[in-house]
Amino acid sequence: MRKMLSLRHWQRTFARIFQLLRSKNVSLLDKLIFTIPVFLYWVLPDVLPLPFLPIDDIAVTMLLAEWFARRMETKYNMKL
Repeated sequence: MRKMLSLRHWQRTFARIFQLLRSKNVSLLDKLIFTIPVFLYWVLPDVLPLPFLPIDDIAVTMLLAEWFARRMETKYNMKL
């Protein structure tokens, strides 16, 4: 839990995300699996099936970023 509250952890996580999104090794479909849900949650949060969800846009982005980074690093055997 302490790691999840660390700013240094999130700085590295978002640096990994940008590297993964720019990487030619990661397929376009995998990149879209991350970017489309994040973009839709930022643009249309009230239209989603769970209206008035008490989770902030940044929190959803951070959770998806952590999941995406771990999944892509495992799937493509990359350690950034």
